[in-house]
Amino acid sequence: MNKAGKIKVIKDGPYLVTGGIPLKEKIITPRGHGYVWQDGRELPQADTYTLCRCGKSGNHPFCDGAHTSAGFRGEETAGRQPYEQRAGVLRGPDLDLLDDDRCAFARFCHRERGDVWNLTKSSDDAELKAEAIEAAKDCPTGRLVAREKSGEIHEHSYEPCIEVIQDPQRKVSGGLFVKGYIPIEAADGEIYEPRNRITLCRCGYSRSKPFCDAMHVPAKFKDE
Repeated sequence: MNKAGKIKVIKDGPYLVTGGIPLKEKIITPRGHGYVWQDGRELPQADTYTLCRCGKSGNHPFCDGAHTSAGFRGEETAGRQPYEQRAGVLRGPDLDLLDDDRCAFARFCHRERGDVWNLTKSSDDAELKAEAIEAAKDCPTGRLVAREKSGEIHEHSYEPCIEVIQDPQRKVSGGLFVKGYIPIEAADGEIYEPRNRITLCRCGYSRSKPFCDAMHVPAKFKDE
């Protein structure tokens, strides 16, 4: 767990970020039959800052107090069970795929040679197994985790960082990609299970707050 920084969910308000966590912007970019991240604009850095959670700020990604005038209700409705208790398991011949169904519609589960589920089913092929592992590791929500039959988990080695997602292909802005086991504290003081990959909602429409559930797409959320 990252000991220095923390994200605090403020009741009916923004995310309070402390500990000098780097803030970046990343753009979902199509490449072939898959997707890659490209760097976006440079964002101001600070030891402490607040990020908009209601989707109404005039200074995205930062909070400008718009949640008050908007009457934002940000009740946290996501379950708090550990990931492995929530996730189902797809058992392939040489690789298992854990899946808790928390989707942000980032689409990194799609690769040149198929989607992560079909690739896992064909994991007795070494090349397809490698593709399945990369597809799972690249999922920004942490929905997907590739696990060897030995129990070994495959993960990128991420430094703590928050990335503001943009998705020009869908003409929307996405959530906040939280990387590197940054603690997320609920409004009631409980700490959510630290994850290497998780995506927080910033459009205000998620039905699984504080986490992103891809509602920014039908809501046509754009942080202009």
